[in-house]
Amino acid sequence: MVFSLAMSFTDWNLLSKDVHFTGFDNFVKIFSDEVFLKALWNTIKYVIFGVPSVILLSLLIAMMLNRIRKFQWLFRLLYVMPYITPLVAVSWVWRWLYQPPPMGVLNNILLNLNMPTQQFLSSTEQALISIVVTTVWIQLGYCIVIFLAGLQTIPSEYIEAARIDGASRRQITWKITVPLLKPITLFLVIMQSISFLRIFTQVYNMSVQGSGGPLNSTKPLVLYIYEKAFVNFDMGLASSASLVLFGLIMVITFIQMKFLNEKSD
Repeated sequence: MVFSLAMSFTDWNLLSKDVHFTGFDNFVKIFSDEVFLKALWNTIKYVIFGVPSVILLSLLIAMMLNRIRKFQWLFRLLYVMPYITPLVAVSWVWRWLYQPPPMGVLNNILLNLNMPTQQFLSSTEQALISIVVTTVWIQLGYCIVIFLAGLQTIPSEYIEAARIDGASRRQITWKITVPLLKPITLFLVIMQSISFLRIFTQVYNMSVQGSGGPLNSTKPLVLYIYEKAFVNFDMGLASSASLVLFGLIMVITFIQMKFLNEKSD
């Protein structure tokens, strides 16, 4: 981290031993770069679209699984399989699913239902959402297992007492279950936010030529940093962008911890 901070104020190109101090020039350059600003906004959109979807869906599924008494282990295994499968393999499977007909499975299904086909990864409007859907599907298993473990630690006496008092299932969920899961929810929200802020593998493997296209519509900050560092060999700009990402992660994590802790109080 210290070395990266030092590099952000230099013009080191990775291949040369000559290093010159440039002050804040690298930060001025990246914030004047439309591609960087686009990647920054894309990264924020990944978090906005992805994190709430993962948390809500995983909580809902975990609550349903918690009512299953037989073969619950099997369902847990099925849901966690995408998470433990190599991310590159998952990304290429989903890339195949999103392909145009006759290769793409999803578009073939739409054709059989007499519905219009979609461009998915070839569309500037649909590509980012398509990658978000894939990432949500991957992360669901981890969050489900954590939520399910939390649900099983809630004393059954609380639920039974509420039922005796005439509470409905909805009231039990919102008045007992959800409040008792707030520490776990805070943990998962923070971890998933960091995961979506650092998204890279899915975009690199699912976008055309790994460029974050079309027209940089899916390019996140990590891919921007990778290209600057290991394609253009501009370690100064890459380090500056890395510090911006680090600051973004810190700020979002701090806001989430403060907001959720206040709500739990």
